[in-house]
This record gives sequence, C-alpha cells and structure tokens, in this order.
Amino acid sequence: MQHTIIGSSDKTRRLQQLIDSIAPADVSVLVTGESGCGKELVAQAIHGRSERRHRPFIAVNCGAIPADLLESQLFGHKKGAFTGAIADHRGKLQEADTGTLFLDEIGDMPLSMQVKLLRVLQERNVTPIGSNQLIDIDIRVVAATHRNLEDEIAAGRFRADLFYRLNVLPVQVVPLRDRRSEIPELIAHFAEGLKSAAQPITLAPGLSSLLQAYDWPGNVRELSNTVHRLSVLYPGQRLDLCDVDATMLPPGALEGLSELPPPSGDDGADAFKGLIEAEQVDTSSDVAAQKFLQDSVDAPENSQVDEEFESIVMLAQGYEDFRARGQSLKGMLSEIEQDLIARALEETGGNVSRCAKLLKMQRTTLIERIKKYELRVA
Repeated sequence: MQHTIIGSSDKTRRLQQLIDSIAPADVSVLVTGESGCGKELVAQAIHGRSERRHRPFIAVNCGAIPADLLESQLFGHKKGAFTGAIADHRGKLQEADTGTLFLDEIGDMPLSMQVKLLRVLQERNVTPIGSNQLIDIDIRVVAATHRNLEDEIAAGRFRADLFYRLNVLPVQVVPLRDRRSEIPELIAHFAEGLKSAAQPITLAPGLSSLLQAYDWPGNVRELSNTVHRLSVLYPGQRLDLCDVDATMLPPGALEGLSELPPPSGDDGADAFKGLIEAEQVDTSSDVAAQKFLQDSVDAPENSQVDEEFESIVMLAQGYEDFRARGQSLKGMLSEIEQDLIARALEETGGNVSRCAKLLKMQRTTLIERIKKYELRVA
C-alpha cells in the first residue's frame, strides 16, 4: 500500500528524498514535528518503501494509553496474570513481528516503560506479563514525538540511552505554516477524497487566500478537518467568503480577513461584512479607534457615518471636530493617518517591519500607505 505525501514545496521534496534514502535501511527512525503535521504518514511511507512493506505496520499511541495498561498493550500477558486477564493476549511487539512498530508520542511514555522498551530493543525479545518465556521478535521501530526529547532528557523525563537507540535516523517534519504554498494542493487532495456523488468542493481565490494566510496551529490535521466540514456542508460547491458561515472556518483565520479585498456586489459585500462582524475583536478604545480610522480612510466618498460618533472618536484621540475646520471626515482622517505613519517611521529609523509592529498593522498594508502618501523611508 502506497502512502502519498502531498506537496511540491522544496521542504516536502527534500522530505520525500530523505524517506527514499532511509526506508531500505533496517534501523530505527525518530520522526519529530508538531502535532498534526503528518508524522504517522511519514512512518507509513517509510514502512511502505522498505523491505518490510508486505509485513505488518502496527501503530501504538504511547500518550493515549493509560500507563498501567501500556505494558500489557506492548508486551502482552498470560491468562490470570492480573485481575481481568481472562485470556492470553499478544502484545503489539509480537503483532509487529517481521514488520514495523510505530510508537507515536514516544515522549509521553513513562520512565518505567522506557527501561523495559530499551531492553526489548537491545535483546530483540519480549516476555509477556505473567510468563517466564522469552519470545524472539524481528521488528523495525519508527518512533515519533512533538516534544524536544533533548529538553526532556535534561529535565529527567526521558532516558538518554533510549533516545540514542531510537534516533539512529532523524526525520523532522516542518509545520504547515512553513510550507503555505502547499495548502491549495492539500485542500484539493482532501476535497477529492471527500467528494460526494457530485464534484468535490472548490475554493474561489478569496477563501483560498484566507486559508493560505492562516497559521494552522493544528497543521495538516486541522486543515483536513476544515475541508471535511466544508465538504459535508457544501457538497460539490465552489465556495467564496460570502458563501461560508463564519463559524465553520477556523476562528484564527478570520484575523486576516480585513487584509483581503471584499467581494464585489451588494450580496457579497454584505456577507463579507457579516464575516468581519463575526470576528472576535478587541473592543478597547485604542483598538476601536484604530479600526474606525482605517475603515473610514478606506471607505468610499459617499459613505454615511454617524456624525455624533465621528466627533466623539476625534475628540477622544485629541483632535478637534473636523466640522470646525470645514473639512471632510475622510480628508481629515487621511491627514491623521499620514502624520501617524510619518512619526512612526521617524521613531523606528525607517524600519518598515518595526513601524508596522508599532502601529499594529500588517506590513503589506503599511507599504501601501507609504506609497499612497509618498512618504520617505530611510
């Protein structure tokens, strides 16, 4: 069975080449990476390209099994070995004989079990609980963890000798945010696999850009779940921002919504506005005023704004009522924005990145404003 790793970025191509190189070598592998980035898929790919590919691939999540049951799950037990042991049980180590044993979240394994696992890896035999019989096993171990095991060793939570036994061939899987170019490929792949009797869902540029800008803390697993959700709710449809209920998108994805151009048309603009309003925003006075300032500068000339609120915001920020100067709100706000950006650039020595952080705005937005106001950057 072939396990395909999707992605055409340089990082994924290098990962594929590394898997091809290490798969034939019948030694232990340690796969590291954040939760949800595809460590088990890498382990399956290593097994699938090895000489053991026609033999068992047995996966054990060391963090999901209670400590008092993990030994029985791995080593097996004899009938009557403990209360509830009503029959003989072959452990995962025996089930994986001649194949590959995948130990997921090895960093969560209790120290007492680490000692026993190390002995198995050294002696290549296992003794079920309640038995004195040594059973020879022939396995390849691929372990995975989201933890930094060297830090765990320093903290006394992981054995250094077991680490060196497992870390013969290290493989690191980078998070999805470091290979954003693959997000459209992954979405298409997941959508194709989840399609109904109709066609798979597709994403219009607006929604695709939003998802590509999101950091995906849950990595590929979170992206897969999102595509699954959209495929169930909108089977076979082409989806844009105005088509999707905001609650069906990852909450953090909406943070970048204001940086995207709103869709054209009254219906699309209304739906886009609804998505922005669904965002959880900081309602403190500084943030509210900043949002009001940017939204007002970007608004069309004929926008109707509540005059009383305009005056309150202006006075609260230390500016006189724009009506007293006989100037339009849009014009005055543009002056204020230009002045604030100019001051921030001066304070940061013309460093655009630092200036954007100081103003709490996106760097790309700041660059657009600098060009618009023809400001000089040192």
